[in-house]
Amino acid sequence: MAEAALPGRRRQLVTLLGTAAVIFVLDHVTKWLVTQNIALGDQVPSSGPVTIHHIENRGAAFGLFPQAQFIFLAVALVVAAYILIAGRRFGPGLFPQVLLGMVLGGALANAVDRVVQGYVVDFIDLQRWPVFNVADMAIVLGILVGVLTLRVVPAPGSREGDPST
Repeated sequence: MAEAALPGRRRQLVTLLGTAAVIFVLDHVTKWLVTQNIALGDQVPSSGPVTIHHIENRGAAFGLFPQAQFIFLAVALVVAAYILIAGRRFGPGLFPQVLLGMVLGGALANAVDRVVQGYVVDFIDLQRWPVFNVADMAIVLGILVGVLTLRVVPAPGSREGDPST
């Protein structure tokens, strides 16, 4: 029976890692395009409901706590490890793996930027919300949709739901 489950698990892992890779690459390509074409601090167009505003974010989400880079990296690594180890417990099928891949890809993309550059390039400016990037968007959407649609599936042999525990 364990051998029959292997192709499904392999497909889930491929979906998870493939989604993470797509988010990672898309995030870095968009950041590269912004840094190559828009000067730091500039905004294109100069006004409007959505603009591309090139900034460097040395803090956490929305620029908070810029002095805590080590903590952000540690959290990203813990989240990545948890997703890789326990990700299949978030339900059967590929949809949960896509959502987890979005979170994993976004977390790793921003973590790499923090290690390599010491900051993250943010550029999507909705005017009434802090400036963010593709990785941030993937993390938030993956978590939000996941919270609204997924449930943790108990591990085989666990006693979850047993009233004596």
